[in-house]
Amino acid sequence: MTAELDVKEMSESNLMMERNLALELVRVTEAAALAASNWVGRGDKEAADAAAVAAMRETFGTLHMQGRVVIGEGERDEAPMLYIGEEVGDGKGPKIDIALDPLEGTTPTAKGGNNSLAVVAMTDEGGFLNAPDTYMQKIAVGPGVDANILDLDAPIEDVVKKLAKEKGGRPEDLTVCILDRPRHDEIMAGVRKAGARINLIQDGDVSAVIATTDPDTGIDLYVGTGGAPEGVLAAAALQCTGGAMLGRLVFRNDDEKARAEKWGITDLDKIYQTGDLAKGDNVMFAATGVTDGSMLRGVRRFAGGAKTSSLVMRSKSGTIRRIEATHDFTRKTWLKSI
Repeated sequence: MTAELDVKEMSESNLMMERNLALELVRVTEAAALAASNWVGRGDKEAADAAAVAAMRETFGTLHMQGRVVIGEGERDEAPMLYIGEEVGDGKGPKIDIALDPLEGTTPTAKGGNNSLAVVAMTDEGGFLNAPDTYMQKIAVGPGVDANILDLDAPIEDVVKKLAKEKGGRPEDLTVCILDRPRHDEIMAGVRKAGARINLIQDGDVSAVIATTDPDTGIDLYVGTGGAPEGVLAAAALQCTGGAMLGRLVFRNDDEKARAEKWGITDLDKIYQTGDLAKGDNVMFAATGVTDGSMLRGVRRFAGGAKTSSLVMRSKSGTIRRIEATHDFTRKTWLKSI
């Protein structure tokens, strides 16, 4: 009986720890977003990214966990902080793998554009694909859609027609989000041939994938080729919301293939499903808007403080929280890096 009680107490303790970590995670993205917001529209994307990285790293140090960055700013010799393999947290508590992008959308931040986010996802050790810093073909839908309609190799007009049928409407009722790049001209032509609308974005495909999960955004499908690390982050959000995604790595040269093999990827043509990119029912995801976007408002600064808008999600409970916070910079306890 005592052993059963011990197991029950341990299970309840672990559950409470997971809940606390999920809520603490938003402090990390808030700090990064606030730091980056100092550089909105100032034309220096490197400075904006560096500010976000420093603030995120500082806040990670306050979390009770043994964290390891598996998707980060780059390898150790390329990134001074939040590099792949860096350990974060207070060195105690659960072992956690972390995927992050302190500033997803450096160019929009520098130009004062839209859809810049600070993003972090966490899960149990070994839960994220160690995606190399290369491209990934992606196609994603929100919850309530049969994932079997997704296909990276079928003509996009066929996928659009299947999605319309799945949703009980016509292709003309759908909006497909695509990164505005010349490499997507054929996809755009196929979507238009099917009769669907297109929402072109300049940057920020993590935000775009998440937008498929919220009917208020009007985005039904995301398709295109973007960063592979961002694909893992997007998959983490979809694990929490019940959406679905397919991804396939795209290599531009032998160096990128060698990097993939270094991280244990041997099947270079594999098509990854959501659960291959972000495994299990213990995925946690948080994002805070830096600039205004389809999902979140950006940082609103005022004398002595600022307001932020964030999302926090957990796959175990399916909970999605929207958090509006007001930050008082005049308090001595505020982050040094802000």
